[in-house]
Amino acid sequence: MQKIKTIIAIAGISIFLGFVSCNQRDTKPNQGLSGDLIIFHAGSLAVPFKAISDSFMLLNPGIRVLAESAGSLASIRKITDLNKPCDILASADYSLIDKLMIPKYASWNISFAGNEMALVYQQNSLYSDKINRNNWTSILLNPEVRFGRSDPNSDPCGYRTILSLKLAEKFYKRFGLTEQFMKKDERYMRPKEVDLLALLESGTIDYIFIYKSVAIQHNLPYLELPDSINLGNPELEDLYKQVSVEVTGNKPDEKILQKGESMVYSICIPKNAPNKNAATAFIGFLLSDAGKQIMKNCGQTILSPTLTIKSNPLPVEIKQFLLQTKGN
Repeated sequence: MQKIKTIIAIAGISIFLGFVSCNQRDTKPNQGLSGDLIIFHAGSLAVPFKAISDSFMLLNPGIRVLAESAGSLASIRKITDLNKPCDILASADYSLIDKLMIPKYASWNISFAGNEMALVYQQNSLYSDKINRNNWTSILLNPEVRFGRSDPNSDPCGYRTILSLKLAEKFYKRFGLTEQFMKKDERYMRPKEVDLLALLESGTIDYIFIYKSVAIQHNLPYLELPDSINLGNPELEDLYKQVSVEVTGNKPDEKILQKGESMVYSICIPKNAPNKNAATAFIGFLLSDAGKQIMKNCGQTILSPTLTIKSNPLPVEIKQFLLQTKGN
């Protein structure tokens, strides 16, 4: 993809992949790392990051992972606006780190996973026995049916919902479809996508626009949307980029333009990270075979770790740390 550099040119990332054993039974606990590891991450990463954190703490008994889940935009603002200490920032959209954190708050940004939009429901949701790829727009616009979505100014899933609806206009040739959806059920909009699960499980709403991985993690039925709509196929970039949406940037009066593109999750270590050694080791574990397997089991698409195009090269001290760790 044009938006990210080829991995061949980034020697440091190959170090990430090999420095943690993929078999925990053959890995001895690391006594060298200690302290709190503060992670701000996208809500859709809550389940896989909990599993990865638990495994990481077993391997590193001196580490205590403190994870905070929020919409990716909200997570970034904790760093840029509130100056909260953070060791790792994991975003559901790589472009937010590139646009809002590099170069002032972070130097580099590594992509590592993908996803796609889906329409998630419960067995007792209205018309769940009839919904399909051809009629879902009509069913959700039915006055009897209630649906939820996340806030586009807080969460990538929110603006990706709008992008998917704009793509649906093109796919189904239904002009004005997005506007119809935006006017309906606004009271069920929430700050991040996982906040909608409680509304769905309580029967308050019938459907939610959310990531496919979240549906898999929570064992919920879902409707797979066509690739021309779901933002999950890297081969359809030329189609996806035909739609866009404006969202709030770092400040209320600042707007950033988010163009449609296939979903790419990314991760970085902020410049003010208080525990950079532990953060580096955690990212190494995330990108190891063990970390990849956890992500895959949680419904995420696995991408080859790659520095985004706005990234600077990995710092020398991080490369050295990883080389030392690999040699132990």
